[in-house]
Amino acid sequence: MIGFETKNVELPELDFGKVEAWLGEVAASHGKRIGNVNYLFCDDEEILRVNREFLRHDYFTDIITFDYSRRDRIGGDIFISLDTVRSNAEDLGVAYDNELLRVIAHGVLHLCGIDDKGPGEREIMEANEDAALALWTELKEEGE
Repeated sequence: MIGFETKNVELPELDFGKVEAWLGEVAASHGKRIGNVNYLFCDDEEILRVNREFLRHDYFTDIITFDYSRRDRIGGDIFISLDTVRSNAEDLGVAYDNELLRVIAHGVLHLCGIDDKGPGEREIMEANEDAALALWTELKEEGE
C-alpha cells in the first residue's frame, strides 16, 4: 500500500491511482513488491528539519528516504520537498511534473536497493530513473 500525505504544501495534481500502479511496476522490475510506503510531500523548511534531526545534515534536499524494507517487500517513509523539486526543475530546464515523477521514482528505487552516493552509483540511479519514467509514459499511453 502506498500512502500520500502533505505537510505545509498542497497535494500535487497527479493521478495517484496511476502513480501507485506505476510504482508497483517499478518495484516489480527489480524483483520487489510494495509493502507500506508512505510519501510525505512537504516544503523546504520541513525537509531541512528532518535532515537535521534524523541525518545530522544541515542542508536542503529534494528527497529523504527511510528504508524499512524486508527481503523482497519494500517499505519506507519518503519525504519530498516540493520547493526543491520546483527549483531543481527550473535549474534543469525540465517540466515540474516530470521532475516530480523522477523524484517519486527515486524514492522507490532507493527502497529497491539502488544507491547514488558511491563511485558510479549516480549513473546507475539515473539510468533506473529514466527506465521508470519510460514505464510511466508507456502506462500513461496505454490508459489513454
